[in-house]
Amino acid sequence: MVSSTVALVTGANKGLGFETARQLGQRGVAVLLGSRDPGRGEAAAAALREEGLDVTAVTLDVTDAAAVRALADRLRAEHGRLDILVNNAGSIDETPILDVSAEQMRRTFETNVFAVTEVTHAMLPLLRASTAGRIVNVASTTASFALTGEIDSPYAAAEHILPYSSSKAALNMVTVRYAQAFHRTPGYEHLKINSASPGHVATDLTHHGSSRTAAEGARIIVHLATLPADGPSGGYLSDAGQQPW
Repeated sequence: MVSSTVALVTGANKGLGFETARQLGQRGVAVLLGSRDPGRGEAAAAALREEGLDVTAVTLDVTDAAAVRALADRLRAEHGRLDILVNNAGSIDETPILDVSAEQMRRTFETNVFAVTEVTHAMLPLLRASTAGRIVNVASTTASFALTGEIDSPYAAAEHILPYSSSKAALNMVTVRYAQAFHRTPGYEHLKINSASPGHVATDLTHHGSSRTAAEGARIIVHLATLPADGPSGGYLSDAGQQPW
């Protein structure tokens, strides 16, 4: 069993996940870099190891329940615990709202909500074994009812992300309900879970249509992943603090 802090970052072979893995590694964390594609995952991990970071690629399709359980078994055998879980893997469907089908909604929720629950559930015993387990769900500013509800806001004008924004709003509720359960359940009180809103970041998901870098967006994720004992739980936070629900 290793003594380093151990983190699992899903969807980490590029973009926000990759930068989150890098910044956690720079803090001395042993990072398990999750990726659906073994080759891309290993290439990403190798690049970070070239920087002197402790990063290991793990193949993980978060929508594959058997693969999730297998990874949990592996972590139990190799580490005995998990200190940080970053649920970063996500998908987006950019069909115009009036053309969105139920099947498109299901596919997006499968990755952005159901898979997060699957991974979190599988890793909970390992997180509970940590003295300071932290879970970060990567949400989005577009999940905010308050901001999207302002008809003239740029969030309301985004008419091509109905499945994405809806799924991230649901993810926020998942975060809140887990936080409440941790608070009231003996043996889980030391766990903290928060939703991170990294902002509109230049990644493949956004077609690199932003001046905000993935490194900048990852900062709030890493902050929430390394919270002290008196840090918040059940929050929806960006660099600016608590976001409006």
